[in-house]
Amino acid sequence: MADCDLTSLIVRAKAGDSDARDELLRAVYAELRRLAARQMRGERPDHTLQPTALVHEAYLRLFDEDGVTWNDRAHLFAMAATEMRHILVDHARRHKAEKRGGGAVRVELNEALAYTEAHSDAILALDQALDRLATIKPEAARVVVMIYFGGMTKKAVAEELGWYEKKVQRHWDYAKDILEEELSPKEPPASAEAPPKR
Repeated sequence: MADCDLTSLIVRAKAGDSDARDELLRAVYAELRRLAARQMRGERPDHTLQPTALVHEAYLRLFDEDGVTWNDRAHLFAMAATEMRHILVDHARRHKAEKRGGGAVRVELNEALAYTEAHSDAILALDQALDRLATIKPEAARVVVMIYFGGMTKKAVAEELGWYEKKVQRHWDYAKDILEEELSPKEPPASAEAPPKR
């Protein structure tokens, strides 16, 4: 569905048009399924978090008792991105609690998330790093959530935030540099040389 059509449905649904709300529910559900399928592509069929479950949970959180609260398509999917982040992080925490071991994790910060349970530690590390980034540069953290977890384009992020795309790109580049540095496996400190054997 085109951006303007979805935004029009949102405006009408906010005004109390029940037909628009029903059509919006269907359109959002289909779009969330597309996003979830992309995020979880390549995962085995018996994965404990299925795209459908991710969609349902995000959908329920978006369409709570407060009704339609977004201004347009970009705002809606920014909120969806935030909800999907929370759901995936919660799932990663549960998965980590069920397994043993640990160690350094490597996170590739690309423009699309492909969630796998094998990357639970990486998702948790990214979530913590995003929280720290948000204290330094909240706009950059927000851009990462919208692009990485929400699958939004830089153009859609710019529209949602009322920025130029170049500003979104600057925040994305800044966040990428900071997060990749923070999430890179650290070299263990060099140990003192053992004394020679006698």
